[in-house]
Amino acid sequence: MEFILFLLLGTGVGVFGSLVGIGGGLICVPVFIFFMSQGGIYPYFSTAAQITGTSLLIVLANAMSGALAYIRQKRVFFHAAIPFALATLPGAFLGSWIVDGFTAGMLNLYYGLFIGCMAILMYWNATHAKHENLLKIPAGFTYNRKIGIAASMGVGFLSSIFGVGGGIIHVPMMVYILGFPVHIATATSCFILAVSALGGSITHVLLNHVVWIPAICISVGAAVGAQIGARVSRKTRSQTILLMLAVAMLCVSIRLILSGSM
Repeated sequence: MEFILFLLLGTGVGVFGSLVGIGGGLICVPVFIFFMSQGGIYPYFSTAAQITGTSLLIVLANAMSGALAYIRQKRVFFHAAIPFALATLPGAFLGSWIVDGFTAGMLNLYYGLFIGCMAILMYWNATHAKHENLLKIPAGFTYNRKIGIAASMGVGFLSSIFGVGGGIIHVPMMVYILGFPVHIATATSCFILAVSALGGSITHVLLNHVVWIPAICISVGAAVGAQIGARVSRKTRSQTILLMLAVAMLCVSIRLILSGSM
């Protein structure tokens, strides 16, 4: 029964993570904290490092599957994806080491505050700015590559600490700061996530931060769900994607802050 539940969870994680370009860690980390840490229904995790390490491995499976689907759809903007992805790697390795010093309460509080700020910013922009539903980069499109690379360095660090992948920052950054169409940003983010999560996951595995039974089962479901999410995204309005992500992030943020401050 546990294996079936893990597969179903992974499928949901994969669909949502691929749809909004965040890799699914936004769902995995809270589920692990609330239901699978000590005192939960399935107490697989005993440390914050195990939660983030296992989540990041699932993010890797989701992102790789989603990236392949988006590459086939020709929606990954490689001109930005490759330098942004490479820039995340140093921080991803460093973050994997630092998370060893986190307690469960610290992870809840810091992660909750982090995604809460991102949710408010994303919700405001989704309801006040216009977003075209473009499935390819328009002719003559330009962006500030230096800003993207600089931000990506920090993204790799934060994503490895929290086990969420960097899409939670990369998508709003590419949309609101660099001017990417939303559908291109989510597709490109999946490719960046695949590279960044690979770097962080290698270190987490070496540090024995991965709990393998949920990691493998949920990853299989996430890989399948990512293919579904990539297909669904073609028929979903840009504003809808952003609002879904913002509302989900805010709800999880409030719950984590409350549990982390107790």
